[in-house]
Amino acid sequence: MLIASLSLMISACNSPAISRANDDAARQPALVGAWRSKIAFKTGPLAGMKGLEFLHSYNAGGTMTESSNFDEAANSSSPAYGIWKQTGPRQYQTKYIYYTTRAPGAGEAPYKSDWWPAGHGVLTETITLSADGQSYASTIKLGTYDTADAVIANGGAEGNGTATRIVF
Repeated sequence: MLIASLSLMISACNSPAISRANDDAARQPALVGAWRSKIAFKTGPLAGMKGLEFLHSYNAGGTMTESSNFDEAANSSSPAYGIWKQTGPRQYQTKYIYYTTRAPGAGEAPYKSDWWPAGHGVLTETITLSADGQSYASTIKLGTYDTADAVIANGGAEGNGTATRIVF
């Protein structure tokens, strides 16, 4: 009986469905997963910001989400949503968008949350994954736009980032 049960378990582990699942996991790009990054902007309005951190989630289908430790600051931004792609061995590119808010101007009644839409930002990041796949370095660019999609003068920024994979 024990031998029959053991034989049944071994054959189940070698089933085509399990083998395909293992093969699919092995073929997934190494960027897939959750990451914590630190960003330092060298230029633009964010150059003086200290302690800026992002949490990223890169999904297998090529979408991603990002949230920063400044998302809830007054007159700030929302979490960002975007896309990513692999551009070479251990090389990736992302593009993600967030919305910005502003305080009501003179003569404007406060909106439901006391903040009005102000536009959006577009972040593009070029990532180089470490050989062990547990960290990465990046360059990041920010473009900012008003509610009519016009570029906000002096609203762009460039910087560098480092990230580590979130693991148990």
